Amino acid sequence: MPCGSSQPQRLPPTSKSLLRENLSGLNNPDCVITIRTTPHPDYQAMLDVALEEARQGLEEGGVPIGAALFRRDGTLLGRGHNRRVQDNDPSAHGETDAFRNAGRQRSYKDTVMVTTLAPCWYCSGLVKQFGIPTLVVGESRTFQGGLEWLRENGTEIIDMRSQACEELLGKFIAAQPEVWNEDIGEE
Repeated sequence: MPCGSSQPQRLPPTSKSLLRENLSGLNNPDCVITIRTTPHPDYQAMLDVALEEARQGLEEGGVPIGAALFRRDGTLLGRGHNRRVQDNDPSAHGETDAFRNAGRQRSYKDTVMVTTLAPCWYCSGLVKQFGIPTLVVGESRTFQGGLEWLRENGTEIIDMRSQACEELLGKFIAAQPEVWNEDIGEE
């Protein structure tokens, strides 16, 4: 807050230039400024949960895509993996499995969806429909899905560019290209 003011002044947390502008006029040595920052969640630890799910899906004979839904503070709400092959259910994608396993939530405004691969259009719609503000993606080189659409519509996208995620899915695609093409809706 500016010295002499009785009310705190809120600054956008990502705007360093605004912070500099607001601090540049302060030449009073008696003025104390406290800046509180919110630490980012441990995205790698979250991705590790989704990667465990992807590996489990592969062990079950399915497509190795895993996902998990967390609160921003790191609380795990639900985890899951692509179960299309195992359940003979074309809608059982990793993100939907994690979402269903999380159960009903009053709000999704403080959640983070984590997935080993960029989500398809179906799962991108789920993220948008429920207002999940942050999406952590293990990798997006293999498949882009609806990433740009989500980004354009305000979802924060964090692409971890995980070699482990890319290798796991790459080996599966090489071994079972017909199942992969079915999964992404290509013939």
